[in-house]
Amino acid sequence: MSHNHHYDAVVLGGGTAGEMVATGLARAGRGVALVESRLVGGESPYFACVPSKSLLLSARRGETWESALARRDGLAGHRGDDAAVARMAEAGVAVLRGRGQVLDHGRIEVDGAVHGFGDLVVCTGSEPVIPPVEGLADVPLWTSAEALSVSDLPRRLVILGGGPVGCELAQVYAAFGSQVAVVEASGRLLTAEAPFAGEVLADALRRMGVDLRLGIAVADVERKDVGLRLWLSDGGTLDADRVLVAAGRRPRVQGLGLENLGIDLAAGRGIPVDETCRVPSRAGSVWAAGDVTGIARTTHAARYQAQVALSNLLGRRRKADYRAIPRVVYTTPTVYSVGVSPRQAEELGIDLLTAGYDLASTARAAVEADERGRVELYADRARGLLVGAAAAGLGAEEWMSEIALAIRAETPLSLLADVVHAFPTHGESVEAPLRELAGRL
Repeated sequence: MSHNHHYDAVVLGGGTAGEMVATGLARAGRGVALVESRLVGGESPYFACVPSKSLLLSARRGETWESALARRDGLAGHRGDDAAVARMAEAGVAVLRGRGQVLDHGRIEVDGAVHGFGDLVVCTGSEPVIPPVEGLADVPLWTSAEALSVSDLPRRLVILGGGPVGCELAQVYAAFGSQVAVVEASGRLLTAEAPFAGEVLADALRRMGVDLRLGIAVADVERKDVGLRLWLSDGGTLDADRVLVAAGRRPRVQGLGLENLGIDLAAGRGIPVDETCRVPSRAGSVWAAGDVTGIARTTHAARYQAQVALSNLLGRRRKADYRAIPRVVYTTPTVYSVGVSPRQAEELGIDLLTAGYDLASTARAAVEADERGRVELYADRARGLLVGAAAAGLGAEEWMSEIALAIRAETPLSLLADVVHAFPTHGESVEAPLRELAGRL
């Protein structure tokens, strides 16, 4: 083994969070190495956010599949990371290609070469979970990465999982002509969010011809002469040319050598971090940001944690506050949630006051000729503050931002109820629920 450089910091994983931390440290004059075995830039630009949003836009515009693919692949840089690597070099970051394994505090091996380091920042992201279904391991599967990078348009597509990824991809493939079925065992779409949100989305998907099998699980999968057959828990069957697994993701923590630093890793759980994104360990100078923590499950949350970790690494103490990080499903209509959901409130024992409003009652809905959707706002009765919200409607990811700010800033409800919105906008839909909550408190 050769012993190469010593770096002030080594960033393990070159996705959204890793890129941001490495660049920030290098620009502050630190010697930094970024370790990445696949593409610098991570999932988001190549296999997740960018290609999925591109395909959803192409679907809304009624483009052909060929045009949609050309646009998607162009935006995803044809899944090549030359531009990202050049950005790293320009910032002064050394990119080490290969799998990194921590040997002990201060030493990491990357493809046979051992490097020294001061701080370690773990940003290895997450990976799809394949459910333990009989026969599933023996058939060709897609995860979201394949579904967002290949050029196939399956005639019959079965999606396992009715969460954000499953719903977005169901809409994409149905829009381009695939016969799509979604199997979700929990009984409704978007189980983590307010029930109305999943209902609005279920209605939109059914109108596109998507076959929703809710409250049903897959019991068995078998190959046929042509395609696959899925046997369901209710005795029914589904035939498919392709199965897409969208049953959640788990933090990527195995095989990194983190146990050599005394870091406590539970199976399927994220790396534990404190409010500064520091990892409790024997070493004391280990940090983590992004999906690998199990807290940040979106690109924007990963960016936020990266900023918090970077600030603390540079000696400026900053604490993360996760109370108002949005969760968005970019379907048409969009589903937007922020803060505490009704389900979380129940788990946390928060006494929620709820006020809602149907978008059909706004002038904007009449102008747009689209009355789908609703907004709900949630206040903590004991504290008298807005703590959560959910909306399903066109462009909700834009007009609900003020609610994220209100939750984060703990703005008094009396002040929120006095805010004037332009007419005619969807933003007007929050006025009546805010006045109702202010009155009830």
